Amino acid sequence: MNIILFEEQELDGGRVVLHDRRAVHIHKVLRATIGDRVRVGLVNGPMGSGRVASVVKGRPTRVELDVELGEIPTHQPEIDIILALPRPIMLRRILGQVAALGIGTLFIIQANRVEKSFWDSGLLEEGEYLEHLRHGLEQAVDTRLPQVRIFRKFKPFVEDFLPLVKDHYRFRILAHPYGTATLAGYLGPGEGRIVVAVGPEGGWVDFEVERFEAQGFRSCSLGDRILKVDTAVVALHARISAIRELLGRSAA
Repeated sequence: MNIILFEEQELDGGRVVLHDRRAVHIHKVLRATIGDRVRVGLVNGPMGSGRVASVVKGRPTRVELDVELGEIPTHQPEIDIILALPRPIMLRRILGQVAALGIGTLFIIQANRVEKSFWDSGLLEEGEYLEHLRHGLEQAVDTRLPQVRIFRKFKPFVEDFLPLVKDHYRFRILAHPYGTATLAGYLGPGEGRIVVAVGPEGGWVDFEVERFEAQGFRSCSLGDRILKVDTAVVALHARISAIRELLGRSAA
């Protein structure tokens, strides 16, 4: 936990009172005492520092912070991800990873090779997935929670919703082991948002590939190796970010 996050309703006259895992972290991991300062941030708001005003040991541990905010987070992430719903244990990892890496929106959708039982997971409840996103922000030192949008049917998402938002993206990437393009060959210099569609274990079926391509998506391969979904998400984000950075330097 590299930043202590809190909600607006927890802030009372410049003071935040913590009595959960955050208080335990400040006391037992950071070993902060009265007068020490810790990194803090308001969820979806500015960052700053918190001076430890009091520490009460016990169960629960209680820590009071006097906070000063004013540091605005960096620019909005330019990458959004469309994710065919993976198994819950994998989704748990992905939520933390994408929040740490930095994305704008995570679209969770149905696909042909998604097990129907996955949709019964409590992880799809807002209170559950937000907690994992917060863990990612705490790791990366950021306050902006990715937006999560859930679509339980494929065709309404790709045929009704995508046409409304596709023009918001300069680059639309369909991650596909048998794609004919490479990320380096498809991405170009200059600003513009990017959306990446990552399929389920077993990949997209032909119908799904056709529907995405009809919406202007380009099928791109990461190479000869077929990766697990959580690995693919991280690899795609890292490679896209690296390519865009190189292109930006070249343009300069």
